[in-house]
Amino acid sequence: MVDGVTYIDDPADDRLDDYRTLNNVAARSEMEGDAFFMGEGYVPIDRMIDSGHRMRSVLLHPKRVNRFVATMARPEMEGVPVYAAEQSVLAETVGFDMYRPCLASADRLPMPTVAALAARSRRLVVLEALNDDQNVGAIARAARAFGIDGMVLSPTCDDPYRRRIVRVSMGEILHLPVARARADDWPSALHTLHDAGFDTWALTPDDRASNLWGLAVPDRVAVLLGAEGHGLTDLAMDAASRRVRIPISADVDSLNVGHAAAVALAAITRSAITRSDSTRSDSGG
Repeated sequence: MVDGVTYIDDPADDRLDDYRTLNNVAARSEMEGDAFFMGEGYVPIDRMIDSGHRMRSVLLHPKRVNRFVATMARPEMEGVPVYAAEQSVLAETVGFDMYRPCLASADRLPMPTVAALAARSRRLVVLEALNDDQNVGAIARAARAFGIDGMVLSPTCDDPYRRRIVRVSMGEILHLPVARARADDWPSALHTLHDAGFDTWALTPDDRASNLWGLAVPDRVAVLLGAEGHGLTDLAMDAASRRVRIPISADVDSLNVGHAAAVALAAITRSAITRSDSTRSDSGG
């Protein structure tokens, strides 16, 4: 037994309600609503805490408890209940045999509007109809790595607080301001970006599009990415300032959208990254 950990042996215990039916997307969406979200894994949970989201509780397999003790000592965890349960109890609670889980729930924060996000940003990534959690998580992680100021989602994109997105992004999605366009505001949300001084670059494999490597990066730019396979819709393409392609080998059809995002985001922030790296070198870092 570890001090500060409550051991639960009844899967019907209502203290476990945040953790039920984790693999049922529809049920989880209804359950969580705009109230809370889930994190999974030591690093994503640490990033949840770092992000300023108020923690609700933690649920661990007993084998995960010792490694979590240091996290429990963080001041942000004061008063946050930490529960542990054996594998059979955990499996019945979450709805499948999840191997030795390390889970946490936290309250959601309100999202900014597209206009509010645009007003305080210079570099944005915009996603249209991406419904693959792994791709959204990978793009969010790349966005954070390359200093992107925020993410704009079309109305039909995945919930950015979905557990798998939080996990794949290693919790970085929680440190990236995200705005979702309203159902009646797409693709006109792109015009909101234009009104804020943004150029919008729609990524496409079309040979007629501008070569990414030959473009000067404007002061404010947003990179638009569409769903794997389908790409951006014609409406989004037409609303964008420019169509842009990443030149690749003729032997390869296309890049995965997550990889394409990382390449494009690195390109639009290359000057800032180069200056930052030079500063570290000059200071002996």
